[in-house]
Amino acid sequence: MTSKDNNIGPELDPGGVEAPNGKLGRKKAVAVTAVMAAVIIGAGILFFIMIHALQAKSDRMEVFPSSYTYATATSAGGMELHVLATKPSNVTLTAIHNNVSISPYYGINGGFFYDKALLSIAIVNSLPVNGAIKDYGSGNENTKYARGTLVWDGAANKLSVQVVGKASELKVMDHTRFWAQGGISMSLGRDAEWKAETEREQAPFPDDLRLRSGAVYDESGTLYLVVSKTKGTLSQFREAVTELVGGGKLVDGIFLDGDGSSQLRSREAQLAGDNRPVVQMLRIVK
Repeated sequence: MTSKDNNIGPELDPGGVEAPNGKLGRKKAVAVTAVMAAVIIGAGILFFIMIHALQAKSDRMEVFPSSYTYATATSAGGMELHVLATKPSNVTLTAIHNNVSISPYYGINGGFFYDKALLSIAIVNSLPVNGAIKDYGSGNENTKYARGTLVWDGAANKLSVQVVGKASELKVMDHTRFWAQGGISMSLGRDAEWKAETEREQAPFPDDLRLRSGAVYDESGTLYLVVSKTKGTLSQFREAVTELVGGGKLVDGIFLDGDGSSQLRSREAQLAGDNRPVVQMLRIVK
């Protein structure tokens, strides 16, 4: 066949596809590639959104404490108590500026406050929980009065009640390993003098019928965080605590803020008081 004959017939592209159809095939290939790229990009975006959503959900998941026991009982005088028992090493103090029952923590309300300022000592490892040491309402002092303050000495693993005005007066073995919660002395075991002590410490509204809260400990060092669901006087609350808590082996404790501030949150119960926010709480860690 001559060289002229070699030019006879349809022209072939290098892949053996006829030229007119080859142009159409390339267009189809480009379109298919574009569609596949769009699908891959869309799937990637969807995957990213799903991962982000799952991560956000994971971040919102709360791991609630379990190293505590819960109990509720009603005293002979008709006062209903709710109690969380745990080790003092499993407790810390936290500023929340919220109602305990809707906070992200388990525990009960802390000491006295006004607006956003703490009027009771609330200090962890020498640092107040509601501001700098020199700030008013930070938790560095029992404002105006020396008052019963529950102290956990981490180095000694021991609880005590110390009547102090300022955190600097607290006696512990290691000032980097303790917490101290201010309140009013409950003076357990000193029945003849407890009322006089509450008067010295200026316990508010001792004879009014109000919700009450407190923190007490027994001979084994177990800490009990107690909130009433029934209104009563300070005396009625103290009697109910000694009757129902600690199996007759309580050593001492303190009254905490009461009335609408008496609040609790656990897996088993939520007590909101009168729904007011409180500044600070005793929080169960794990």
